Amino acid sequence: MSAFLTKRKLVGTVAVFAAAAIALSGCAATPTSSYAAGDGVLKLGGVLPLTGALAFLSPPEIAGVELAVQDINDAGGVLGKPVEWSVEDSSDGDHPEIAPASATKVLSEGVDAVVGAAASGVTKSIIDQITSNKTVEISMSNTSPDLTLWADGGYYFRTAPSDLLQGAIVGNQIVSDGNENVAIIYQQTSYGEGLMAKAKATIEAAGATVVSNLPFPEAETNFDTIVDQTIAAGADSVLVISYDELKKIVPALQKKKFDGSKIYLVDGNLANYSDQAWAPYLENAKGTLPGGKLDEAFKTRAADLYKTNHGTELTEFAYLAESYDAVMLLALAAEQAGNDSGEAIAANMISVSTGGEKVTNFADGLAAIKAGKDIDFDGFSGPIEFDENGDPTGASIGIYQYGKDGTNTLLNVVAGNSVK
Repeated sequence: MSAFLTKRKLVGTVAVFAAAAIALSGCAATPTSSYAAGDGVLKLGGVLPLTGALAFLSPPEIAGVELAVQDINDAGGVLGKPVEWSVEDSSDGDHPEIAPASATKVLSEGVDAVVGAAASGVTKSIIDQITSNKTVEISMSNTSPDLTLWADGGYYFRTAPSDLLQGAIVGNQIVSDGNENVAIIYQQTSYGEGLMAKAKATIEAAGATVVSNLPFPEAETNFDTIVDQTIAAGADSVLVISYDELKKIVPALQKKKFDGSKIYLVDGNLANYSDQAWAPYLENAKGTLPGGKLDEAFKTRAADLYKTNHGTELTEFAYLAESYDAVMLLALAAEQAGNDSGEAIAANMISVSTGGEKVTNFADGLAAIKAGKDIDFDGFSGPIEFDENGDPTGASIGIYQYGKDGTNTLLNVVAGNSVK
């Protein structure tokens, strides 16, 4: 949400061959003797945006992790012991000192895996620190294409698809709605630049014109000049790729009497704006978000647990399912390896997400592993199925539309390949 264009190193390759060996031999786990020994307790540390421009995403992400940990522990835990979980702040790219300090803290506590960061740019500031420690890092919402070929040694995974998919879908949606002269306003970060590039290419390939393509620095507060340039370019629609900066961009567009229904949002800003005075202005605006329709019972369970744990209502659900599934996969990988070390978990992540007996919850996965079976976990966010780069190869993008009250509802879901 600067790539090293090298292949993932030996651990990722080992995982691929391990998965193949499992499928051929019928054995559910690769030999544990080749891995560093864990301490028998799966410890997870979150590095999530408790503050900053993406702070609206931390409640659903925390809710997803906490529900997964509860479900795993209720089923008997990993390797017979409860999973342990703690969380530290990542903030955002405008506060670059926070995430590395938080990563240092959770690593010093001996975590086996780090959940986060939420933003791709923040992940880039900590991924080398985490993966060089032979600790798994898994993000529920990183979407930058640059991360696909990062030199992470096989220790980085994500349950959200690359923006190669979201960019194509939002671009096609804009053109299919009849827009011909599209403006793009985008955050000048790895997240914004990657998503902009794919959306722009898609819009132009579909026959429309990108009349302006204007960047802004993260946490920018004054958009009058950018909006003036957008209007002057003759835009009939605007794609806004941002985080919380949307709360400044929308009023600037409204002041110029731009048609609010012709604004398009993406995952970094597709939020509940019912508390904003300009909420009615967004009526019929559309946006995209990785994932499909959320199971209502799952949402209710997560919201109830979050209220119990934190005393507040859960009003955002973006990346809830991806967060839950990330923890499930870590737990199943450790259980299959018979070892909670980062090295053992990394080498089993591909195997537990592909090519075995389908399971959709930890209890069934645990039972299958104990019975000597290879498993293929399908979660609330979809089939996942990690490739050798730690990307989910197939994914869905939801298309949402805003009503008069500043909230959005799902219109439809588009499935596609996230790595092409």
